[in-house]
Amino acid sequence: MIDEAAPVLRQDPVMAELVDRHDPYVEPDWSEYERLCISIINQQVSTASAAAIRERVFDVLDGEVTPESVLAADEAALRDAGLSPSKVEYVRNAARAFQENDYTRAGFADQTNAEVVDALTEIRGIGEWTARMYLLFVLERPDILPLGDLAVRRGIENLYADGDELTRAEMREIAADWRPYRSVATRYIWAEYESE
Repeated sequence: MIDEAAPVLRQDPVMAELVDRHDPYVEPDWSEYERLCISIINQQVSTASAAAIRERVFDVLDGEVTPESVLAADEAALRDAGLSPSKVEYVRNAARAFQENDYTRAGFADQTNAEVVDALTEIRGIGEWTARMYLLFVLERPDILPLGDLAVRRGIENLYADGDELTRAEMREIAADWRPYRSVATRYIWAEYESE
Protein backbone atom coordinates (compact mmCIF):
# COMPACT_ATOMS: atom_id res chain seq x y z
CA MET A 1 0.00 0.00 0.00
CA ILE A 2 2.84 2.42 0.80
CA ASP A 3 4.39 2.07 -2.66
CA GLU A 4 1.04 2.68 -4.36
CA ALA A 5 0.39 5.70 -2.13
CA ALA A 6 3.65 7.57 -2.76
CA PRO A 7 2.74 9.01 -6.20
CA VAL A 8 -0.61 10.25 -4.86
CA LEU A 9 0.92 11.73 -1.71
CA ARG A 10 3.74 13.40 -3.65
CA GLN A 11 1.16 15.59 -5.41
CA ASP A 12 0.93 17.48 -2.10
CA PRO A 13 4.24 19.39 -1.70
CA VAL A 14 4.21 19.14 2.10
CA MET A 15 3.50 15.43 2.01
CA ALA A 16 6.16 14.97 -0.69
CA GLU A 17 8.74 16.34 1.77
CA LEU A 18 7.57 13.89 4.43
CA VAL A 19 7.80 10.96 2.03
CA ASP A 20 11.39 11.99 1.26
CA ARG A 21 12.32 12.64 4.89
CA HIS A 22 10.75 9.70 6.72
CA ASP A 23 9.78 6.11 6.53
CA PRO A 24 6.10 5.87 7.44
CA TYR A 25 5.29 5.00 11.03
CA VAL A 26 5.04 1.22 11.38
CA GLU A 27 4.32 -1.02 14.34
CA PRO A 28 5.36 -4.50 15.38
CA ASP A 29 3.18 -7.36 14.19
CA TRP A 30 0.76 -7.47 17.11
CA SER A 31 -2.29 -9.73 17.18
CA GLU A 32 -5.70 -8.17 16.68
CA TYR A 33 -6.59 -8.37 20.37
CA GLU A 34 -3.15 -7.17 21.45
CA ARG A 35 -3.46 -4.07 19.23
CA LEU A 36 -6.93 -3.33 20.58
CA CYS A 37 -5.53 -3.49 24.12
CA ILE A 38 -2.78 -1.08 23.10
CA SER A 39 -5.39 1.36 21.79
CA ILE A 40 -7.29 1.10 25.08
CA ILE A 41 -4.09 1.72 27.03
CA ASN A 42 -3.32 4.71 24.78
CA GLN A 43 -6.69 6.36 25.36
CA GLN A 44 -6.34 9.86 26.82
CA VAL A 45 -2.73 9.55 27.98
CA SER A 46 0.52 10.88 26.56
CA THR A 47 2.55 8.72 24.20
CA ALA A 48 5.31 8.31 26.80
CA SER A 49 2.89 7.34 29.57
CA ALA A 50 1.09 4.91 27.28
CA ALA A 51 4.36 3.20 26.30
CA ALA A 52 5.40 2.80 29.94
CA ILE A 53 2.01 1.43 30.98
CA ARG A 54 1.90 -0.91 27.99
CA GLU A 55 5.31 -2.33 28.88
CA ARG A 56 4.29 -2.93 32.51
CA VAL A 57 0.94 -4.49 31.55
CA PHE A 58 2.61 -6.77 29.01
CA ASP A 59 5.09 -7.78 31.72
CA VAL A 60 2.21 -8.68 34.05
CA LEU A 61 0.86 -10.87 31.25
CA ASP A 62 4.31 -12.39 30.58
CA GLY A 63 4.13 -11.07 27.02
CA GLU A 64 1.08 -13.22 26.25
CA VAL A 65 -1.62 -10.66 25.57
CA THR A 66 -4.65 -12.78 24.79
CA PRO A 67 -8.26 -12.65 25.89
CA GLU A 68 -7.59 -15.62 28.15
CA SER A 69 -4.51 -14.11 29.81
CA VAL A 70 -6.23 -10.78 30.42
CA LEU A 71 -9.29 -12.43 31.95
CA ALA A 72 -7.06 -14.62 34.15
CA ALA A 73 -4.77 -11.78 35.25
CA ASP A 74 -4.98 -10.39 38.74
CA GLU A 75 -6.89 -7.10 38.65
CA ALA A 76 -4.64 -5.53 41.30
CA ALA A 77 -1.56 -6.41 39.24
CA LEU A 78 -3.07 -4.78 36.15
CA ARG A 79 -3.89 -1.69 38.18
CA ASP A 80 -0.39 -1.64 39.71
CA ALA A 81 0.94 -1.72 36.14
CA GLY A 82 -0.86 1.55 35.50
CA LEU A 83 -4.30 0.65 34.18
CA SER A 84 -7.15 2.60 35.74
CA PRO A 85 -10.08 0.56 37.04
CA SER A 86 -12.08 1.55 33.96
CA LYS A 87 -9.31 0.46 31.58
CA VAL A 88 -9.06 -2.89 33.35
CA GLU A 89 -12.79 -3.24 32.72
CA TYR A 90 -12.37 -2.20 29.07
CA VAL A 91 -9.59 -4.67 28.22
CA ARG A 92 -11.65 -7.39 29.89
CA ASN A 93 -14.78 -6.35 27.99
CA ALA A 94 -12.74 -6.57 24.79
CA ALA A 95 -11.43 -10.00 25.85
CA ARG A 96 -14.94 -11.35 26.33
CA ALA A 97 -16.04 -9.83 23.01
CA PHE A 98 -13.12 -11.50 21.22
CA GLN A 99 -14.08 -14.83 22.76
CA GLU A 100 -17.69 -14.44 21.61
CA ASN A 101 -17.22 -12.89 18.15
CA ASP A 102 -14.79 -12.87 15.25
CA TYR A 103 -13.08 -9.47 15.42
CA THR A 104 -10.10 -10.66 13.39
CA ARG A 105 -8.96 -9.43 10.00
CA ALA A 106 -10.80 -12.34 8.41
CA GLY A 107 -13.94 -11.71 10.44
CA PHE A 108 -14.11 -8.08 9.32
CA ALA A 109 -12.90 -8.65 5.75
CA ASP A 110 -16.30 -8.14 4.12
CA GLN A 111 -17.47 -5.32 6.38
CA THR A 112 -17.34 -1.62 5.59
CA ASN A 113 -15.42 0.80 7.79
CA ALA A 114 -18.71 2.00 9.28
CA GLU A 115 -19.80 -1.57 10.06
CA VAL A 116 -16.48 -2.27 11.78
CA VAL A 117 -16.76 0.91 13.85
CA ASP A 118 -20.35 0.00 14.79
CA ALA A 119 -19.33 -3.51 15.86
CA LEU A 120 -16.33 -2.39 17.89
CA THR A 121 -18.08 0.51 19.61
CA GLU A 122 -20.69 -1.90 20.94
CA ILE A 123 -17.93 -3.07 23.32
CA ARG A 124 -18.00 -0.91 26.46
CA GLY A 125 -14.76 1.09 26.50
CA ILE A 126 -14.25 1.12 22.74
CA GLY A 127 -15.05 4.48 21.21
CA GLU A 128 -14.70 6.01 17.79
CA TRP A 129 -10.97 6.80 18.19
CA THR A 130 -10.10 3.25 19.28
CA ALA A 131 -12.18 1.77 16.46
CA ARG A 132 -10.44 4.00 13.91
CA MET A 133 -7.03 2.93 15.24
CA TYR A 134 -8.19 -0.66 14.72
CA LEU A 135 -9.20 0.12 11.13
CA LEU A 136 -5.83 1.73 10.48
CA PHE A 137 -3.42 -0.58 12.30
CA VAL A 138 -5.12 -3.96 12.43
CA LEU A 139 -7.30 -4.07 9.35
CA GLU A 140 -4.91 -1.82 7.43
CA ARG A 141 -7.72 -0.03 5.65
CA PRO A 142 -6.12 2.42 3.21
CA ASP A 143 -8.23 5.54 3.64
CA ILE A 144 -8.57 6.27 7.38
CA LEU A 145 -8.08 9.80 8.69
CA PRO A 146 -8.16 9.61 12.51
CA LEU A 147 -8.80 13.24 13.41
CA GLY A 148 -9.73 12.12 16.90
CA ASP A 149 -6.01 11.57 17.43
CA LEU A 150 -4.28 14.58 18.99
CA ALA A 151 -0.91 13.81 17.37
CA VAL A 152 -2.50 13.71 13.93
CA ARG A 153 -4.27 17.02 14.48
CA ARG A 154 -1.14 18.70 15.89
CA GLY A 155 0.94 17.23 13.10
CA ILE A 156 -1.37 18.62 10.42
CA GLU A 157 -1.47 22.00 12.16
CA ASN A 158 2.33 22.13 12.40
CA LEU A 159 2.81 21.10 8.79
CA TYR A 160 0.04 23.07 7.11
CA ALA A 161 -0.68 26.05 9.40
CA ASP A 162 2.66 26.79 11.12
CA GLY A 163 1.19 25.41 14.36
CA ASP A 164 -1.96 27.53 14.25
CA GLU A 165 -5.19 25.78 15.11
CA LEU A 166 -7.24 24.34 12.26
CA THR A 167 -10.80 23.08 12.35
CA ARG A 168 -11.43 19.43 11.60
CA ALA A 169 -13.23 20.53 8.43
CA GLU A 170 -10.07 22.38 7.32
CA MET A 171 -8.01 19.27 8.09
CA ARG A 172 -10.38 17.08 6.07
CA GLU A 173 -10.04 19.54 3.18
CA ILE A 174 -6.23 19.31 3.34
CA ALA A 175 -6.42 15.52 3.52
CA ALA A 176 -8.76 15.25 0.54
CA ASP A 177 -5.69 15.32 -1.71
CA TRP A 178 -4.35 12.21 0.00
CA ARG A 179 -7.34 10.02 -0.95
CA PRO A 180 -7.49 7.06 -1.23
CA TYR A 181 -4.36 6.74 0.96
CA ARG A 182 -5.09 8.88 4.00
CA SER A 183 -3.94 6.01 6.25
CA VAL A 184 -0.48 6.15 4.71
CA ALA A 185 -0.41 9.94 4.96
CA THR A 186 -1.35 9.59 8.63
CA ARG A 187 1.62 7.30 9.18
CA TYR A 188 3.94 9.92 7.67
CA ILE A 189 2.39 12.61 9.88
CA TRP A 190 3.03 10.43 12.95
CA ALA A 191 6.61 9.85 11.83
CA GLU A 192 7.14 13.60 11.52
CA TYR A 193 5.38 14.36 14.80
CA GLU A 194 7.45 11.80 16.69
CA SER A 195 10.70 13.13 15.19
CA GLU A 196 10.16 16.63 16.60
